[in-house]
Amino acid sequence: MSDLQVEEAAETRSVYRPKNNKFKRFIKDHGWSYAFVIPSMLTFTIFTLIPVVWALIISFQQGDIVSSNEWVGFRNYLRAFTTDSGVFVRAIENTLYYTIITVIANIFIALILSALIQGRHKHVKTFFLAAFYLPAVTSSVIVAIVWKFIYNSEYGFLNYLLSLFHIAPMRWLSDPALVLNSITLSTILTVPATGVVLFNAAMGSIPPEYYEAAQLDGAGPIMRWWHITLPLIKSTTLYVVVLYTIASFQVFEKVFILVPSGVSNNTQFILTQIYQNAFQQFQYGIASAQAFILFLMIAAVTIVQFRFLRSDVEY
Repeated sequence: MSDLQVEEAAETRSVYRPKNNKFKRFIKDHGWSYAFVIPSMLTFTIFTLIPVVWALIISFQQGDIVSSNEWVGFRNYLRAFTTDSGVFVRAIENTLYYTIITVIANIFIALILSALIQGRHKHVKTFFLAAFYLPAVTSSVIVAIVWKFIYNSEYGFLNYLLSLFHIAPMRWLSDPALVLNSITLSTILTVPATGVVLFNAAMGSIPPEYYEAAQLDGAGPIMRWWHITLPLIKSTTLYVVVLYTIASFQVFEKVFILVPSGVSNNTQFILTQIYQNAFQQFQYGIASAQAFILFLMIAAVTIVQFRFLRSDVEY
């Protein structure tokens, strides 16, 4: 081997050896960390990422899942609004109505309940937090079944209360004029467990010196709550609002249990439309398109909420 070849080989080793050593050092230092992360990443990829990407592809096709499909572009997104005489538009309206009413009511109720139990004794506070969180650990199907008995037109508890005031019984789940409000009311009257727990934790982390200084300046309880508590829990409020908004947009189990056969178009929600198109009419392309329309709606609403509710306050 000539001197020139020896020098080139030495330069090659000097170039690639540090990189190889750096990679080995990285594996030695962080290999176990990635080994623990890989199973979760594989699970997410197989059961979440791949189905979402495949659903996006199906939304641009017409046919079933297994056989070869015809590529139709954005036609499914247009048909999503025109299928069944535009019932999807009515489903969007019902979903927006349900979301606006329930989110505002749940946030308001959670704030009030959290403020009421915040100053209580430790054991009293623990009892109420556990009691309020009970609906969160109860199956939504069980809760819906209970509300179905409450709304029963013949022997339901709600009509029994009306009879005490000599009011005629109402068809809560079969009258088209009442059914949407009945579904909404059942959500409002269910304690917002997650909101109560999160708001209570956020309120408990506010330094008491702020309240003491405001009290010395003559601020009453309502003024202290309005000017200190609410601004300092703004980040928690944003999280809870986004959480309840997403849950309200995805309402399905309660509607399916309370009115399984539906009541005209007043019980049509976005997820019920997706369910009917996908698993009853087998129009997977339209169902996938409606699912991504729902995703875009949730993303748009979330961006607006972040824009108006975000806070940089630190304490």
